[in-house]
Amino acid sequence: MRNSPLVAELRDAITPRAFLLMLGVLLVQLGFLLSYIGAFHHPEPQRVPLAVVAPDRVADRLDALPGEPVRSTVVRDEGEARARIMRRDAQGAYVMNPDGRQDTLLIASGAGSSVTSAVTEIGRELARDQGRTLTTEDIAPAGAQDKGSLTAFYLVVGWLVGGYLAASMLGVTAGARPATLRRAVVRLAATAVYAAVSGLGGAVIVGPVLGALPGHLPELWGIGALVVFAAGTLTIALQVLFGVFGIGLAIVLLVVLGNPSAGGAYQEHMIPAFWRAIGDWLPPGAGVSAVRNTVYFHGHALAAPMWVLAGWAVAGAVVTLLLAARRRAADPPGLRGYSGLPV
Repeated sequence: MRNSPLVAELRDAITPRAFLLMLGVLLVQLGFLLSYIGAFHHPEPQRVPLAVVAPDRVADRLDALPGEPVRSTVVRDEGEARARIMRRDAQGAYVMNPDGRQDTLLIASGAGSSVTSAVTEIGRELARDQGRTLTTEDIAPAGAQDKGSLTAFYLVVGWLVGGYLAASMLGVTAGARPATLRRAVVRLAATAVYAAVSGLGGAVIVGPVLGALPGHLPELWGIGALVVFAAGTLTIALQVLFGVFGIGLAIVLLVVLGNPSAGGAYQEHMIPAFWRAIGDWLPPGAGVSAVRNTVYFHGHALAAPMWVLAGWAVAGAVVTLLLAARRRAADPPGLRGYSGLPV
């Protein structure tokens, strides 16, 4: 039976490769919906670390709250409580006044508004249940031009988008897989230059231009360059492994999984366990933590996110170089250095 003209036209217009690409896009789209809605549809505090300057019974009462919204740690005095918050070991502190009924709740809105609001509500409920009054002190406030401490998230998202789009464009225009080891090195070097320029541009925009995160231009430049380079080398490596499908996989890691778990509108202890577990290990979450810890917490707890970013950057570069070298070794001697695709 002969195919109808319409069927023939469809087969000519939609090749098997195009069909697979469309199927991949559909899966990424559905994954995007599942990840974002799954992470954000019902935010609630979950084991938020809270320092407590009070008798053990107060900490026990907090730990026994329904749903375990708090994980409390008794400390000896207010000074230690403040230090724990600034070191990022606690999201807040409840300080009971032994000489009166006026207690103090220490918060750090620079860490993000959702977790700060949750800590504040829990502190108020505790004081109210005990017939005490409560004052709140923000010891690491978000900047006046950084409402909700959201600038770090959008800054990192912008850096990441630039990183994987630049790497994707290199793959689309010059072939997903570099033809030679030398060309792989050139591609990584071009990504590094782009990362340096992009990192500086983002730092200038949030600092001198908009005043959202002022006073940290060199530090943010360095963080931004590493974020962009990590995203770029990851995307290049995935393209070397999977061809054009690697771009979709990069989007899955950086956008579908990375953004909801990065601590933007809802921070680590406000999202479900799956996203909470992966957030610190993906470039978006590591980048947001690095920016916030630099701007609002004097650089405390900066090593871990920077190591995560460096790990992704190095892994992407190493995979790209190793596969390019392996490909060269596998080529017949007469064809080394040749590729049917432009680089």
